[in-house]
Formats: sequence, C-alpha cells, structure tokens
Amino acid sequence: MTRRPAQRISLRGQLGLRAARAASWASQKAGRGKGAMIGGLIALKIDPTLMGQLGAGRRTALITGTNGKSTTTRMTAAALATVDNVVTQSDGANMDAGIVAALATDRSAPLAAIEVDELHLPHVADALKPEVIVLLNLSRDQLDRVGEINAIERKIRQGLARHPNAVIVANCDDVLISSAAYDAPNVVWVSAGSGWGLDATSCPRSGEPILWDQSVAAVGGTHWHSSGAEFSRPTPQWWLDGEYLCGPGGQRLEMTLTLPGQANRGNAAQAVAAAVAMGAKAEDALAAAASVGEVAGRYRTVQVGAHSVRMLLAKNPAGWQEALSMVDTSADGIVISVNGQVPDGEDLSWLWDVKFSDFDGRPVIAAGERGTDLAVRLTYADVEHTLIADTLRAIEACPPGRVEVLANYTAFRDLNRALEAR
Repeated sequence: MTRRPAQRISLRGQLGLRAARAASWASQKAGRGKGAMIGGLIALKIDPTLMGQLGAGRRTALITGTNGKSTTTRMTAAALATVDNVVTQSDGANMDAGIVAALATDRSAPLAAIEVDELHLPHVADALKPEVIVLLNLSRDQLDRVGEINAIERKIRQGLARHPNAVIVANCDDVLISSAAYDAPNVVWVSAGSGWGLDATSCPRSGEPILWDQSVAAVGGTHWHSSGAEFSRPTPQWWLDGEYLCGPGGQRLEMTLTLPGQANRGNAAQAVAAAVAMGAKAEDALAAAASVGEVAGRYRTVQVGAHSVRMLLAKNPAGWQEALSMVDTSADGIVISVNGQVPDGEDLSWLWDVKFSDFDGRPVIAAGERGTDLAVRLTYADVEHTLIADTLRAIEACPPGRVEVLANYTAFRDLNRALEAR
C-alpha cells in the first residue's frame, strides 16, 4: 500500500477544512452525530472548489444509480483495497457535502470509491474527473425531488459525454442505463440483472416500445431492442451464470456472497468489473466484495429483547420489490415501516406500484409515520395486518423469535437511533 503526498489546497480551502473539523467536533460533543455532513456544507460554503482540489491526482471510481449505490460502493472500496489505500463514504452521504467530507478523511489515499446521487453525477464527475463511472440502474425515485426518469437519463448521458476518457461500467440489462452509456467510447458492459422494468417500457431515444425477445440468444440475460431506433441490448463482458461470475478471457469465478439477494450479486459483478478496470485482480476483487456483510446498518441482525431482528432498507418501487424478495416469510414476525419525510419523498403514491401479496399468509405489522397509508395498501393487497405506528413497539408486539423489518429511509434511520438509545 502506498501513500501519496497530500493535495495542495488553497488558503480558502484550508480555512474551509479547519472550519469543517471544528463543526464536526461540535456536532459530536452535542450528541448530534459525527457531523460529517455539516462539516462538508461549511467547507463548501467557504470554498466551492474544494471538491475538485481534494480529488486532484486521485484515481476515482464514481458509483451511481437508483438502487444499490451504497452496497456497490462498499463492495468497490473493498475490491480496490486489494490494490491500494482507498477513501470512501461510510454512511451513504452521496451529495456534495458528504463527498467532500469523505475525500477529506484521508487526503493521502491514492484511490477513491465515491457514491454519487444520480442527479449530482454530472457536476461531481466534472470536479473529480473519475477514472471509472459505475452505472447501476435507473427507475422512479422521489418524484417530488428527482423528477421524470427519462430526464435523468438524458442528464447523465450529457454528463458522460464530457468525460470520454472515463471507463463506464454499465448494466446492459437496464434499458435506461444502456441508453445513457451507449455512445460512450469506453464501456465495460455488465449483465447485472434488472428485476424492475416498468420505467423502461418505451425507448428513451425514440419513444417507441422496447421489445423483449426470449428467442434471441443473449449472454447472461434476455435480449431487448427498441422498435424505433438502432438501439439494443449490448453484449456483456461480465455476466452471472448460476453461482459463477464470468468475465473476459474465459474467466469463471465462483461467487458466494455474504449479502442476500440476486440484486446484490449484480452489484458485486459491477464492483468487480470496476476494480479490475482500475488494476485489481478479478479473484482478489471478488473475494473482497463477497466479504462485505453490512452496509450502514442494512442487512444486520440485532437483538431486541426476545426478538432477533434483521433490518432491510428500501426506498422506491424497484428497491421495495427487490427487498420484499429477501424477506424470510418463515420468520416469527414481519414489520414494514414507512415514513414520508423529505429524504423519503413526500409523495407515497408509489406504494400502489409495489406487490405486497407474497407473505405466505403471514400477518404483517404496518408501522411508521405513514403506517396508515401502508395499511390501506395492504388491505387492497389482501395482506393480513395490524397497525402500530411506532416501529420499535411493532417489533416488540411480534411473537418471540426472528423478526424481519423492512423500512424506508427515515424509518430505517429512526429505528437505528431508537436502538442506539437503548
């Protein structure tokens, strides 16, 4: 492992970093968290160019998409650590302030694996000039903040055009991601799967229908093409084949992950592809990515009295559908908790796009600030349920034993805080 000389930071930037450290210290003393975000915000107010200064000369991978950003970033950081020292976020703070805070934690690390909100990707890429950009998936998310998904695809496509030298690691099974990366000169295509297709029924380039054709041979997935443009599923260089990850040159590596779910297998495939593009050995990268067992509290199991609680996070229809497939319906209790705060998106109409019917007759407890909205949705899905707004009380109301908890962003955050307070 190597250390590089710390970047040259302007006097204004140095002042910003000192102010950030002071704000973070004050936040910790006041018991209001680590203070990384407030520190980053203050630093950027003092010197708006600080992100670029902190990233100068660093080999950086940016990871973005609607779902799986934090997990794939953690896996990519682990894989890159087999090459050299890496700086990354530990808490999923993926906007400008969180990125600056992460880059400032170790100014001598030569590598960076940075999670980026999809709306922020273009200007973050402009500032950091990444070596690799990982594109996971695109689907509806927080319509009151993010907006119409095809507009996001176009914004990402335009942003990538400004970085022709970057290697784009893109999911060829996702129509919108494929469109965003299609014109880039250096693309590593990965068949990472796409369990949600409701936001890509029409071609983002022509507006005509996307046709899925099982009869056409396609490596690692199902062939698709646009009926109105010269645009079709690219052939992947990396793909999943049962328990194996297959790659260039006939590589076939057994993949056994710590994390559950098919989506995380796709995340691992893209993390490995990104790390290999930056010099890692595929075997080492996969072993490191497979060892990731918890991501900012997600997937962890905690003991709450007589209950062993496994915690899952979901934030939008595609994420909920994938997370629901991970719920163990043989558990002694199932709690679903939904809030509607600004970080969640205040419009919860997406609840009606999610299938809530696969619990094998197991009763569910609806919880959270918007538990009533969820209860109405469960009623129409013919899911037996009760309503207990407080998530911790909902867990305690379950029979002793294993409890599965699925929560959206602030409900998950609030539950973690309640557990820490205990």
